[in-house]
Amino acid sequence: MTPSFGLIIVGDEILSGKRSDKHLPRIIELLAQRGLSLSWARLVGDDRVRITAALREAFEGSDAVFCCGGIGATPDDHTRQCAAAALGVDLELHPQARDLIEARMRDLAAERGEPFDPQRPDNVHRYNMGVFPVGARIIPNPYNKIPGFSCLGAGGAHVHFVPGFPVMAWPMIEGVLDTDYAHLHQQGASQERSVIVFGAMEAALTPLMEQIERTHTVKVFSLPSVDHPEYGRHIELGVKGPTSAVAPAYAEMLAGLHRHGAQLGPEMVRP
Repeated sequence: MTPSFGLIIVGDEILSGKRSDKHLPRIIELLAQRGLSLSWARLVGDDRVRITAALREAFEGSDAVFCCGGIGATPDDHTRQCAAAALGVDLELHPQARDLIEARMRDLAAERGEPFDPQRPDNVHRYNMGVFPVGARIIPNPYNKIPGFSCLGAGGAHVHFVPGFPVMAWPMIEGVLDTDYAHLHQQGASQERSVIVFGAMEAALTPLMEQIERTHTVKVFSLPSVDHPEYGRHIELGVKGPTSAVAPAYAEMLAGLHRHGAQLGPEMVRP
């Protein structure tokens, strides 16, 4: 069964407005490049109860979920602990993560021209970034070697945890998509076609939309706008789904619009 994809974004800084979220549009883009799509997204602040609840719900499902943020080792980072609580398992220092973190610390010491001291308090603390739920596997981090991790839930969900920093998170997510989900890539297998409709009301077009969904394996969408700078008041009406099904469904939609006497504008095709 092909999983649906979900996204959890963790961080008070997004909810407070200190930072604008960049993950949602980028993850949508990364999935679309591979013929995949995002089914849902959730934003949670740095609250252990809420993070744990969101992760428990994810683990109980069957989706592939990316979770961005909160996997560091400062007092406001709770995601690693919440993942363990949601799974009902302990936390442990992952041996491969430990080795990668130590390699990073050795690199930093060499850059400063200093000997590496594993017992220095800041170095000891850095190992906490490799403390993951028991049974986790690592996600390589090409930016600075400090890994993320993936966990399997009881419902079959795979939740993939990456840092909140886009420069780290996005390459890590691409790596997961191109390894764990490479068999699902379907570039060109789906399509979206739509047309601008002037002067029509959604209620009047609803029967046509329902008829198309009954007779074709596509989804129909309607995006109304009242103040578009170019088209003014209009509806973007379209169909999306398997490429082979979109063409006949779209042709039927256009025929129906012509029967309604609708005034049509530009047409659009998107992968």
